[in-house]
Amino acid sequence: MGKIVKSLCFLVFLGVLVEGLNIWPMPNSVNYGHQIMYLSNNFVLKTDGSKYNDASGILKDAFSRLLDVIEVDHAIDSNFSHFDPLSILHGIDVIVWSQNDEDVFLNFILFEAWRTKLQYGIDESYKLSIPSHGTQVYAHIEAQTVYGVLHGLQTFSQLCRFNFTNRGIEVHQVPWYINDQPRFFYRGLLIDTARHYLPLPIIKGVIDSMSYAKLNVLHWHIVDTQSFPLEIPSFPKLWNGAYSISERYTMADAAEIVSYAQRRGISVLAEVDVPGHALSWGTGYPSLWPSKDCQQPLDVSKEFTFKVIDGILSDFSKTFKYRFVHLGGDEVNTSCWTETPHIRRWLRQHGLNESGAYQYFVLRAQKIALSHGYEIINWEETFNDFGSKLSRKTVVQNWLGVGVAEKVVASGLRCIVSNQDKWYLDHLDAPWEGFYMNEPLTNITNHHQQKLVLGGEVCMWGEHIDASDIEQTIWPRAAAAAERLWTAYDNLAKDPSHVFERLAHFRCLLNRRGVAAAPLFGPGRVAPYEPGSCSKQ
Repeated sequence: MGKIVKSLCFLVFLGVLVEGLNIWPMPNSVNYGHQIMYLSNNFVLKTDGSKYNDASGILKDAFSRLLDVIEVDHAIDSNFSHFDPLSILHGIDVIVWSQNDEDVFLNFILFEAWRTKLQYGIDESYKLSIPSHGTQVYAHIEAQTVYGVLHGLQTFSQLCRFNFTNRGIEVHQVPWYINDQPRFFYRGLLIDTARHYLPLPIIKGVIDSMSYAKLNVLHWHIVDTQSFPLEIPSFPKLWNGAYSISERYTMADAAEIVSYAQRRGISVLAEVDVPGHALSWGTGYPSLWPSKDCQQPLDVSKEFTFKVIDGILSDFSKTFKYRFVHLGGDEVNTSCWTETPHIRRWLRQHGLNESGAYQYFVLRAQKIALSHGYEIINWEETFNDFGSKLSRKTVVQNWLGVGVAEKVVASGLRCIVSNQDKWYLDHLDAPWEGFYMNEPLTNITNHHQQKLVLGGEVCMWGEHIDASDIEQTIWPRAAAAAERLWTAYDNLAKDPSHVFERLAHFRCLLNRRGVAAAPLFGPGRVAPYEPGSCSKQ
């Protein structure tokens, strides 16, 4: 080992990045050398010594996808007869220490082992090595869970490139030794299917691209004022609020999205926003409106309103298995409640004003969610208005104000950071540099309170985004945030200009994989400003 170490280059941390090291997001620890290995035309997956039985085929499918993304549709036609046999990489040997998909879960405070499926806090760490010598050389990935292996395969894919001269795949800078794990357990991307319907292949494409950047939560903002596209079996008229009969999702569609994401190590967080942002509910059930002329927020005075919420969350619990459900709670204009006679009477009878009714509605919705086994995420207005009343199982999603996250964790509640000035993708004037430098733990120095910040989320609100432009609006700016959420703080660049070339390389990698990531120069979703190489735009 001593001889090998002498030939290695070591990644310099503290934001000083080694030239030519093109991995995104940057791993925790990277050692590498100067040699080249060539992938065998019969590159295989081995699992000798692994405890994982892969009964669901997650690992097998991931290996198949790996071959697809490293070949990028090129015809692989290498003739290895003139190559040194010791320079051929024959495959990947994977060892997973958990026996199945349900073995290892890390509690985010106590770090105790629990049995669970893909879930918040699961161990996503991995070790990747590619030796430079041996009679039959294999890359090695070792992880506690198959989901750690998925990340290791993504990293391996970024080390590979097609050689246009010998028509093969090669790995430069061998030997490699990478030890990696995420900084935050929650690394989210929000999509909005209420403002514009997104066809299933588009959602799946977003999920694929998330996996390339090691994002792990798809926040699905399913319904809103404008449309209600999802089938709810308990209340089948709700999706009468869809834009059209063809712009809908069956519950089987939702289950397919959950399964597709899970097989890529991504959880799906479903959101049903109440009591505001719900006008579309009344298309199928008009009694949910305060009145025909004043149609939102939902009618707080009727038991039927909460019966519908209970039915939705009951149906959700059969499909959306993530630990959390999002109940919204933002931007609630309560004027309809005081302008509608029967609600005004109900408020008097219960001794509530508008703000009291808002609190009543949110807390009652929370109790319903808890009864179905969920923990709750709410937008920050609920905390700003009555934070001390929220369930202690609430996670507050910060989007509006500066300094809210530190107040949330100081109160003992958990927080997700997605402040709109930095991490809203629909803000086209928000540059990638701001996405990279947005620090979730700003002004949070207490170690225990830092643990209450679950992570962060970039938000792709859909007012001006549909299937035609969603990818180039998300990427590459979401990748800048992804590194902030994955990479250890001390390994992050303190000046975003230091990562420009590496991020540009990742953007070009996305393009080669069929993801329409926009250039880095200019605002979000900008077109190339002149002819030139992908890496220079």
